[in-house]
Amino acid sequence: MKQMSKASLRAALAESTRTNILEVALAEFADKGLAGARIDEIADKTHSSKRMIYYYFGGKEELYRAVLEQAYRGIREREQALEFQTLDAEAALRAMIIHTFDYHVEHPAFVRLVMNENILHGAHISEVKEIRDRNQSVVSALQSILDKGVAEGVFRKGIDPVGLHFTISALCFYNVSNRYTLRAIFDIDLSVAEARDKRREQVIDAVLASVRA
Repeated sequence: MKQMSKASLRAALAESTRTNILEVALAEFADKGLAGARIDEIADKTHSSKRMIYYYFGGKEELYRAVLEQAYRGIREREQALEFQTLDAEAALRAMIIHTFDYHVEHPAFVRLVMNENILHGAHISEVKEIRDRNQSVVSALQSILDKGVAEGVFRKGIDPVGLHFTISALCFYNVSNRYTLRAIFDIDLSVAEARDKRREQVIDAVLASVRA
């Protein structure tokens, strides 16, 4: 087996360190927000140093923006790997909804991060051009699914893919963002598999009913 060169080894180590910092920083920013998170704590939890974090990212706000970009990249990359175009329209839209629902459930830190950024009035996400560009993929995918559904005679014409994306995201996001208040008020724990699965089907039914011909 060919040994890695010193340069390749250094590059791999740097990428591993950078990835570890992003993972820890995501948890810190999600739990404490931009103002509450501390670079010292992130450095301690990654067994690195403030100097190293500043070397890789430039500063606290730059690290926060890198975390935002990484978080949105995760949901979009997993989405693209599902190859919705191989399915008929209803099955493709159902798969898209399941992906979105499950991703939010599996990544509650992503939900909290988005909530925190909205508290900041989107001050930082607008500075990350990659997020805007990357999120065009979900709009394009939904447009393709809608076009196929119209051609198959199962979806009505004139549905806005951006509006549909908003609807799907809202229905999936809410179950995680409001999990604790819903449990307190309605005694329904959406972290329990049975309740979560029932809610997923309700979301699928609602979205499909809204687009059917």
